[in-house]
Amino acid sequence: MNKPAVVLVSGGMDSAVVLAIAREAGFAPHALSVRYGQRHTSELDAAARVAQALGAVVHKTVNVDLRSIGGSALTDDIDVPTDADGHVIGQGIPSTYVPARNTIMLSVALGWAEVLGSTDLFCGVNAVDYSGYPDCRPEFIAGFEALANLATKAGVEGSRFRVHAPLMRMSKADIAREGLRLGVDFSQTVSCYQADADGRACGHCDACRLRAQGFADAGIQDPTRYLRP
Repeated sequence: MNKPAVVLVSGGMDSAVVLAIAREAGFAPHALSVRYGQRHTSELDAAARVAQALGAVVHKTVNVDLRSIGGSALTDDIDVPTDADGHVIGQGIPSTYVPARNTIMLSVALGWAEVLGSTDLFCGVNAVDYSGYPDCRPEFIAGFEALANLATKAGVEGSRFRVHAPLMRMSKADIAREGLRLGVDFSQTVSCYQADADGRACGHCDACRLRAQGFADAGIQDPTRYLRP
């Protein structure tokens, strides 16, 4: 039997490619999504589609109420920055940063992995074409991996957890090409920070702009459905 792994699946293009990578590497992927109070749930609908299409053993969605603490344009009454208001990607940490989100999601994944007897976690963080979030850097992944091996029964008893971040050094164009190679249907994914209930993207937030540029740079047709041209 293939070794189990827990794969964080948001519904976006990056996590879809990570799920396909984990499967190709011979793992039995257990897909995990987190309903944390984000602006829309169309990305969670996309996560379910992606998990099924890419052969996840099971797909689990866990509820964590980050809206109750707010502090982010994705969980609070704060406008999402766009190109229309002059926002420049990569200049500072944008208001779409959700406090401790990746730490919390990886912690939930770690707990499930320990229950499954798995020592492998996969996530789609990227430090090349990204918005500048501090919890998408290699230092964060290394730090969480160290924590995982200190703070769990399995780690104390000799198991060695590994946090896989296979997209860390890849551009969005590289990610698009890798997804194409692995047979990922990007039309099933939703990346937009403020997509509508049908998953149609705004085309102006950081996530939309990075995604569109990635497809353009890769020479791949963009399958994204937009609210407006």
